[in-house]
Amino acid sequence: MPKMKTSRAAAKRFTATGTGKLKRNKAYKRHILTKKSTKLKRNLRQAAMTDASNAKTMKKILPYL
Repeated sequence: MPKMKTSRAAAKRFTATGTGKLKRNKAYKRHILTKKSTKLKRNLRQAAMTDASNAKTMKKILPYL
């Protein structure tokens, strides 16, 4: 059986926590920031956990994470 391949795109976007959950960065922080409030931009800095509904799929494409 050959080795499973990691999705490199996903590997660059997700990191595993100590408990095995997946951590991700939030979207909407790249451009058109002038119309977004300071509070919104500050909240977008914090990392978020991947939703449980997507976790099973993410574990499949990140087998060694």
